Amino acid sequence: MRRYAFTLIELIFVIVIMGLLSKFGVEFLARAYDSFIASSINNSLQSKSAMAVETIATRLQFRIKDSIIARQPGVTYQALASSTLAESATVLEWIGYDIDGMRAGATPSWSGIIDLYHPNTTAATLFSPQTNTTDIDASIAALSDGGSSISSAALYFIGSNSDITAGYGWGGAIADHNNSTIHPINSTGAGTDRFVTGITGVNFNGADLYEYYQLAWSAYAVSHEGANLWLYYDYQPWLGETYLNGKKVLLMQNVDTFRFKAIGSIVKIQVCVNQSILVGKEYSLCKEKTIF
Repeated sequence: MRRYAFTLIELIFVIVIMGLLSKFGVEFLARAYDSFIASSINNSLQSKSAMAVETIATRLQFRIKDSIIARQPGVTYQALASSTLAESATVLEWIGYDIDGMRAGATPSWSGIIDLYHPNTTAATLFSPQTNTTDIDASIAALSDGGSSISSAALYFIGSNSDITAGYGWGGAIADHNNSTIHPINSTGAGTDRFVTGITGVNFNGADLYEYYQLAWSAYAVSHEGANLWLYYDYQPWLGETYLNGKKVLLMQNVDTFRFKAIGSIVKIQVCVNQSILVGKEYSLCKEKTIF
């Protein structure tokens, strides 16, 4: 029986190949692993940042356009359109009109029209044909998980003059309809198609009232706190509340910057995120959205 043995040249050849594999194979595997980790983080950040930006944009789409402000907590706030806080502000706030109540059922719960010349419209009562305040109350209670009701709501009259400082309640509770842009309201036992003033002892006499309105029951705030981006809702500035009085949900973690600016009535937002891949390596990306 014949036996075969490796020659010295064959052994050297095998040793060289094994050496090359040990050097470049491990490096190739390491690069492949790094590439896999980077791809996985990229896909995760792309998905999460897109969702965060879309969530903000969806709510901003139904904003009362003149109500949007930039805020630097503990310092000041300014109308976003004329803000000089663009680089330092970490909170974007606005009042949203009740699009959910408008679309909730077969018919809207509020019509958006005040009949200023109807006999049921008085200094204390505003007649809104085809409005159902009972449905409004139920809708707000459901959307706020019982935190708010129609007594938390307010009317914004389309065409009225906007006063960011006092008109929306950003500086404190509204106490006088005559000097406000948004008007706190309630329901009335006289009929489900009527609103009454939500300010104790004050009526609508002397206030600028228009035929068309939007109903609002919540302000919204997007706040960049540390590395987290939060959405606050279910609070009413016109009643003296701030975003810290509202409910909040976490939009995204590992947020490096949150920037926003206005060009006329158009708002542009940007969310930049980063995450460590391996020691000494970071991955970052930015998502932008323009809201009309």
